[in-house]
Amino acid sequence: MRFGMAVSATAVAVAIGGMTLAARQQPPPQGQAQGAGQGRGGGRGASTPPDATGECPTGMTLVRVGSCQAPEFPPPSIVDYRPKSTLVTAAHLVPKAKFPVVDIHSHTGPSAQTIDKLISEMDALNIRVLNNLSGGFGDQITQKLAYIKSTKYADRFTVFANGLNGFNNVEPGYGAKAAAQLAADVKAGAIGLKIFKQTGKDTLKKDGTRLKINDPELDAFWDMAGTLNIPVIIHTAEPPQFFEPADMHNERWLELSLFPDRRNFGPGQVDFKTLIAERNDLFKKHPKTRFIAAHFAWCAQDLAQCSALLDQNPNVTLEVAAVLYDFGRQPRASRDFFVKYQDRILFGKDTYAPVEYPYYWRVFETKDEYFDYYRDYHAFWKLYGMDLPDVVLKKMYYLNALKVTPGLPQTGWPK
Repeated sequence: MRFGMAVSATAVAVAIGGMTLAARQQPPPQGQAQGAGQGRGGGRGASTPPDATGECPTGMTLVRVGSCQAPEFPPPSIVDYRPKSTLVTAAHLVPKAKFPVVDIHSHTGPSAQTIDKLISEMDALNIRVLNNLSGGFGDQITQKLAYIKSTKYADRFTVFANGLNGFNNVEPGYGAKAAAQLAADVKAGAIGLKIFKQTGKDTLKKDGTRLKINDPELDAFWDMAGTLNIPVIIHTAEPPQFFEPADMHNERWLELSLFPDRRNFGPGQVDFKTLIAERNDLFKKHPKTRFIAAHFAWCAQDLAQCSALLDQNPNVTLEVAAVLYDFGRQPRASRDFFVKYQDRILFGKDTYAPVEYPYYWRVFETKDEYFDYYRDYHAFWKLYGMDLPDVVLKKMYYLNALKVTPGLPQTGWPK
């Protein structure tokens, strides 16, 4: 397992409570008798004071002011610990969104084998339009669009184009060629442009250097999107925790331990602040191009940063895909933000999974408290409802998308 730091697997397991057999066979901490901590409050065993930072030694927890103690029983791992809450609260499940929805961030499109099932699921959830961001370019997107147009559901599915050749091997002249390809893709029926996370982070230019998202060679490409009056949905960086060591302080430890490709803290990897600075510079350099910052611009955990981004860049909107866990753990601050910036937020989900959408409806539409998120490795904490006003829900679910993306079906929506 690659963690990018000089910590043994056993030490990491102990640090997060997932003790291996070898770790469990180690003698108790100095001054701590085996089996100490018996009795309510853990007052019967020897204790150890926290260190200068206020942190207890590995394998111990704070039981009183200035007193750390080890548990009597071997602790379950972070994977196996699944406490059942005894809190009794009202539950208002929301299987169907209150208003029709444009899912601006999906990677699912219809085929002859899936279209009827997709329509049935979308109707049950009240998703009016599913927008596929994985359109490709040239013949790829033309084929997708041709199939959609051939069906009786042509107004339920839309497609965004992607950059020429995936932005690989960029060299002088690439920007003009990519701009021309984008114009052709929009003429074929693409209604927007999606930039994937590799661009700016991992993609290399022909000379072997990292392609920065604000590289001047791409200026003509971004300007073409503005000329064509289409939005650019851009995924830059990843959650900031993915750029920090996978240690006992990282709240996304479990996710990082499961998915090696999400670890962005190794030697030579570009850091989070650099990527965000380059992206924000791109926004400023192209004020006539509309940008949709995917995943709430990876600032949902710091709404003050989101405010600054929107205040400084009138051409930027945000979408909510895959960051529900941050809104749901700060429902009052999130509600205030959504109300203040109600004209600048779009709905998106990313992974198409019908059973997961109702969690979004519940967070956005109810006052429910302390309920589970749908993936433990994303968030071990509970969610709370934001109880957004109807006017805000309508804008987030469909009105803002219609304004930012003129290529969406403009008729048939509630008045």
